Amino acid sequence: MTRLAADMWVSAYLTRLRLQDIPAFVTAKGDATAGAVLVKLNTLDGHAVAYQRSFDLMTDTRTWVVLAQGDERDVDAALERQKGFDPDIWVIEVEDREGRHLLFEAGLDG
Repeated sequence: MTRLAADMWVSAYLTRLRLQDIPAFVTAKGDATAGAVLVKLNTLDGHAVAYQRSFDLMTDTRTWVVLAQGDERDVDAALERQKGFDPDIWVIEVEDREGRHLLFEAGLDG
């Protein structure tokens, strides 16, 4: 299976969010072709959840898993640590009081 370049996936994701009137911003721009993508969901109440894609060897699929959740400052610190490990990482911040991020919708889920 051919993988989509990171910048193309990010562009498509931002478009899907915009079509649902969900604000989102790229807060760290990574490698255009192979950078990993992290998504931070900010519910605008002091809490947040950060998601990363993970490969499940048992099912041979990719899925979104929680990297960090809780107080927004703690989630931001976890994201900063990840950026320290991988300078090619993308971080997208989604702001939605309802907790919508669309990551588990068809086309974005794996």
